[in-house]
Amino acid sequence: MNPLESLGAYEHFIYSLQESYSEILRSSLVVIRRGPLAAHLIGEIEFPNEIKLVVDEQLLFLDTPGEIQHYGYEVWRGSEKLYWYDSQPHPNNPFLASTHPHHKHVPPDIKHNRIPAPGLSFKRPNIPFLISEIDILL
Repeated sequence: MNPLESLGAYEHFIYSLQESYSEILRSSLVVIRRGPLAAHLIGEIEFPNEIKLVVDEQLLFLDTPGEIQHYGYEVWRGSEKLYWYDSQPHPNNPFLASTHPHHKHVPPDIKHNRIPAPGLSFKRPNIPFLISEIDILL
């Protein structure tokens, strides 16, 4: 089942992440309801080797499944930002068209160096993909 089937299902998915992923040391993720059909997911997931995933999602459940309306995900090692993902559109960048608006910021010049992000979606949870990517760093 897609955890975005309902707000309650997504909350259950988020609050049981540590049961599904043994590499998670700690999670401060919290789903903040903004009424019966909207929510804001914020917080951090900590992994070994000082790796941290910072999560910020805006969710809307008008249809089934619900949708991630906007997101930002940052991956850190200690005080070094390794890369981040966001859904800010860049329609004038043809290199990103294949996964528009999903893209990843990578070094060098991390703010301006963007690559397509085919693993991200508005229609399914992105956290499993992000954790699988982090597993490579561990």
